Amino acid sequence: MKIEPIGANLVVKRLPSEEVTAGGIVLPDAAKTKPRQGRVLSIGDGRLLPNGARSPHQVGEGDRVLFDSYAGTEVLIDGEELLIMSEDEILAVVP
Repeated sequence: MKIEPIGANLVVKRLPSEEVTAGGIVLPDAAKTKPRQGRVLSIGDGRLLPNGARSPHQVGEGDRVLFDSYAGTEVLIDGEELLIMSEDEILAVVP
């Protein structure tokens, strides 16, 4: 199933979190935090401007992005956890 966001929204899949710290300590599942990096899977049409035109997105499909831990709305599609978030919730694009 493909999900298509509306307007300035994006669909993002969280990237897997690190299981070992830089010092070599293995983290148990209870100590892990939600990853704050993801890959943009699809984008909406863009924000509607007062003149009726749509503004282009600053991110594109396939971009690796950073966002806040609690950004977006989690949805379960075909057994896969995805986030639907506004483009305003994206903090940065990782090259």
